[in-house]
Amino acid sequence: MTLLDRAIVRALPVVPKPVVQAISSRYIAGRRIEDACSVAAQLNEVGKMATIDVLGEEIDTAHEARAIRDSYLGALAAIDLEGLDANISVKLSALGLELNGGVAARHLRTLVVEASERANFVRIDMEDSARTDQTLRIYRKLRHAGHENVGIVLQSYLRRTLDDIAGLGELRPNVRLCKGIYVEPPEVAYQGYEEVRQNFVAALEALLDAGCYVGVATHDEVLIDAAERMVAARELGPEEYEFQMLLGVRERRASELVSAGHRVRIYVPFGEEWYSYSLRRLQENPKVAGYIAADTIGRVLTLGGRSGR
Repeated sequence: MTLLDRAIVRALPVVPKPVVQAISSRYIAGRRIEDACSVAAQLNEVGKMATIDVLGEEIDTAHEARAIRDSYLGALAAIDLEGLDANISVKLSALGLELNGGVAARHLRTLVVEASERANFVRIDMEDSARTDQTLRIYRKLRHAGHENVGIVLQSYLRRTLDDIAGLGELRPNVRLCKGIYVEPPEVAYQGYEEVRQNFVAALEALLDAGCYVGVATHDEVLIDAAERMVAARELGPEEYEFQMLLGVRERRASELVSAGHRVRIYVPFGEEWYSYSLRRLQENPKVAGYIAADTIGRVLTLGGRSGR
């Protein structure tokens, strides 16, 4: 993380909302499911898959949780109708994890069953470490109940991740492996950049050795290169793993991975909560803010050069 990345993040709250919207429009599909489906269709046309996410977290009421659930049901129906190569990613906090009575678990099961009927898949996103045990417990219950079309996310910056992989081993989970973005104390999470990288590599090796399907979710070239070497050494076919990236980030590199024969899935968020999502995600992950700023500046300079010809 550079001083420039930090400076960009500190400036975000004072940036006019229309400017944030203009910048974030490349990284958020829009406000409606139709927008997300349009972006997913464009990704499919160039050989990329999609995972669609309804923006909204920290739900406080049962009504809000049902609304998010219904938005996801609509997304599954739209994916099916349009014939898209896309699935959905769900945060349990958006389905009412903080409410009493297992609201989130019930809503999640509804989505998993609906997805199964439509031959689709649900990814349970991982949130801050205070929710890790709950999230894994709900995931295990679904798998033990016979639901195969559901996956989980593990974060390499958490010190517990290798133990979690060992504990999930008998399930051979479908895992999205990422670094992690939430601010955590040193006793919970590695703080050093290289430490997080090293644990990512160790976690990926453990998952592949356990026969898991892994979504390698990173924009870090060091980790992309390491993953390519690992899958080549194990002679894995392209149907046995995938790379994952955020919409609008490192698009050229994602296309290069497709050209090299890898499966690539792009995270496609949509919804009315685009502004809070934009600020929160960039504040939680200044490195991504740096990627986006550099990319945006590069596009401006390119357009300026063309107009000066």
